[in-house]
Amino acid sequence: MLTVAILSQKGGSGKTTLTANLAVAAHLKKKSCAVIDLDPQASSTAWGDSRHGEPIVISAQPARIENVLETCHRHDADIVFIDTAPHAENAALMAARAADIVLVPCRPSVVDLRAINASANIAQLAGKPACVVLNQVPARGTLAAEAAEALESASIDLAPITLGNRVAYIHAFTEGRGVMEYEPGSKAADEIRRLLNFIIKSAKEIENGKEKHAQRRTA
Repeated sequence: MLTVAILSQKGGSGKTTLTANLAVAAHLKKKSCAVIDLDPQASSTAWGDSRHGEPIVISAQPARIENVLETCHRHDADIVFIDTAPHAENAALMAARAADIVLVPCRPSVVDLRAINASANIAQLAGKPACVVLNQVPARGTLAAEAAEALESASIDLAPITLGNRVAYIHAFTEGRGVMEYEPGSKAADEIRRLLNFIIKSAKEIENGKEKHAQRRTA
């Protein structure tokens, strides 16, 4: 079971929208998927309630993460996404420790980029691989390139897929859907599809690396 924590200590980074869309993408990929909502605002939970179907969304306290993940494992979940709250370091750290991979959504603005280190430090403290996902990137201009350059000095990787500033994300979420359901052939849908594939591929590479390391130690 692959567990992905989506965290950012900066509010307004798009964590919940990203979580919802990745969960829908996994569901459409015929993966058994669940979302754990740790945010007291429960935006992911409200989105899940409006769907009346899969993927399931579970509202939980941070201290219950391991118990909920064990339940997901017993029910043969393939992928679990953990949506976290901003400005909640302890909860974010618990989510990161429970995850296999950490995603940090970030808008290409100076204020957001400056807040990256706080999230990167949480992933490092948890000892988990992490990467930044540039989010709400304008279609025109050089903001994405400038943000990527600014992140070169940060102690965190940058995902090769960026998410555009597209109204499809807003409309889809409002209707309790993901962009792959709302506009299957859109650029937004393609972004989410490619990002999910990147996450799954990265998880496999990490797991293979662990297995090779274990084999060398026992050889």
